[in-house]
Amino acid sequence: MAGRASDPKANRLIREKSPYLLQHARNPVDWYPWSDEAFERARAEDKPVFLSVGYSTCHWCHVMAHESFEDDEVARLMNEVFVCIKVDREERPDVDGIYMTVCQIMTGSGGWPLTVLMTPDRKPFFAGTYIPKENRHGRIGMIELIQGVRRVWKTRRGDVLSSADQVFQALKNLSAESTAGDAPGTEACRAAFDALAGQYDGVNGGFGGAPKFPSPHHFLFLLRYGKRTGEPRALEMVENSLTAMRRGGIFDQLGFGFHRYSTDARWHLPHFEKMLYDQAMLSLAFVETFQATGKGRYARTAEEIFTYVLRDLKAPGGAFFCAEDADSEGEEGKFYLWTEPEIREALDPDEAALVVRVCGIERGGNFLDEATRSRTGGNVLYLAHPMGEEASGEVRAMWEASREKLFRLRERRVRPGRDDKVLTDWNGLMIAALARGAAVLGRQDWAEAASGAARFVLERMRDARGRLLHRYRDGEAAVDGMLDDYAFFIWGLLELYEAALEPGFLKTALELADSTINHFHDGRHGGFFFTASDGEAILLRQKDSYDGAIPSGNSVMMLNLLRLSRITGRQDLEQKAIGVARAFARNIAQIPSAYSQLMVALEFLAGPSFEIVVAGKPGARDTQEMLDAVRRAFMPSRVLLFRPRGAGSAAVTAIAPFTKDMKSEGGRATAYVCRNFACSRPVRTVEEMMGLLGAPAKS
Repeated sequence: MAGRASDPKANRLIREKSPYLLQHARNPVDWYPWSDEAFERARAEDKPVFLSVGYSTCHWCHVMAHESFEDDEVARLMNEVFVCIKVDREERPDVDGIYMTVCQIMTGSGGWPLTVLMTPDRKPFFAGTYIPKENRHGRIGMIELIQGVRRVWKTRRGDVLSSADQVFQALKNLSAESTAGDAPGTEACRAAFDALAGQYDGVNGGFGGAPKFPSPHHFLFLLRYGKRTGEPRALEMVENSLTAMRRGGIFDQLGFGFHRYSTDARWHLPHFEKMLYDQAMLSLAFVETFQATGKGRYARTAEEIFTYVLRDLKAPGGAFFCAEDADSEGEEGKFYLWTEPEIREALDPDEAALVVRVCGIERGGNFLDEATRSRTGGNVLYLAHPMGEEASGEVRAMWEASREKLFRLRERRVRPGRDDKVLTDWNGLMIAALARGAAVLGRQDWAEAASGAARFVLERMRDARGRLLHRYRDGEAAVDGMLDDYAFFIWGLLELYEAALEPGFLKTALELADSTINHFHDGRHGGFFFTASDGEAILLRQKDSYDGAIPSGNSVMMLNLLRLSRITGRQDLEQKAIGVARAFARNIAQIPSAYSQLMVALEFLAGPSFEIVVAGKPGARDTQEMLDAVRRAFMPSRVLLFRPRGAGSAAVTAIAPFTKDMKSEGGRATAYVCRNFACSRPVRTVEEMMGLLGAPAKS
């Protein structure tokens, strides 16, 4: 194996930066990273390629690695039969996206670890997910799979190549098939609402049964739909779901932050990994629900999420790490679980009695192992008997003291592994969330954290051409930026402008939007490809639209372009945005609820939308009161611009020429409210401004 001379047991992955690849750097498997070198060797040695895709916090990836990739017998067979490639799906979502689509075509489902066998010209002929070492429960094992592939590669090569060609053609047809149609309107939003209402779990909150995923973009859409239509069920679904999730074991009741998903329908039993993107999207949902309702508990939960992120996921230099693992010391959830004796030993008797009662603690444990569905003796802490707002101050103080004691004790345990790479797209989401929280709740420290992360990306994750790079770790930025990097980071910059009012963030967002159009836009059918036109040729360029665990780049880019169009007055940006909806119109019509983030953009189009310009002296009280009133109100179909008095105004008018004559009058802060391409008379009080917006002024 081609490891380093100083570490003869290491394979080529030892030279990589990805924590996931480095986890496999000392496997006896002769791994390559995704590279031309690997495929050239496969051609030269006439071998098929074994592609394994996973990520560092993936529980079943660890299981397969331990059973097979660390096993000398399996590794020997893999090295004899294949050229083996390891890919971190978070580092190379372009590679993962294509071959996950292949897996879904071939098997009807997907997931990680992803296992794909392909020819040296990258055409797949087998796909699956987790494969045990030996045959088990009707699932083929690695040893039999490898031996079978060795036979057919030698004796039935023509059949293998024919199968690979058929799969490749099916993939090409799927990618080439146009789903374009007329731009969907409010009828699509109604259909999405009806579908979500049909999937809604009225008992436990959320959508569907077990396993249950947060899907926060559903909530962002429902909040907008409810505001525009007055449909009370929309807000009811959001509030009930967020409340149930906050009380459940999916929320870390001691250290805060949300786990990846719940293995049961009640949100009690989590899969324990913590992802940066979940923290970002869920905190946005809680902040917006606070805006829509004024209920402080939603703002407090957003603050708790930010507390976790800033404490445990903040990287040196200001950006944010990816995730924390589900496992520690080889066991899923060990860091988070408690036995009843541990709780009674850690706390005073009254405190322990409160925690046992409130948190659903059972002597035999309340946690069921996801794989075996057997009790482990450990307890997940969830609020089985939640303390409502009516709970006495004494009870609340005792709970908080108990929580803090247990948290400090837990901090002495062996922590789950942390994936310490920095991704531009996920950082964009976190910047957007922190900036929105800062703007709504007046938290300058959150705005500074968001600004620090944005500057990290701009200073360390752009190439000489000004193009974004996807991944940073250990002093190295690499991998050409993909659509999600541009779309999510532009989103972050737009939110950050409203929080920090620095025109440079707005200018950069516009520059990156133009770059996205130049390099990713599909000029024939509309929408955006996932990879750039001048990027690495993998197999083919995909165009994603489905809003899955995170929103699609197309959905986010549509809203970005609408906002930038309103800010700049550029109609070409709005036309590109509408083109996104047209590009996926047939898919949206079939399953509208699968495009809830795109529905957020459609709701913006449905309006009424406003352009709000506040002109005044920076830092002055009357200026701040106007800005804060707009920021606090839940008005999702609006943009906000600040035209400062003095030299700083030129930077704003260069981006938004329509603000050129919008100046403060009489030395006082002045607001200009524009709607449907017409602007009202200037007003100089918060009450008048909010009246023009149809929203009461909030204190």
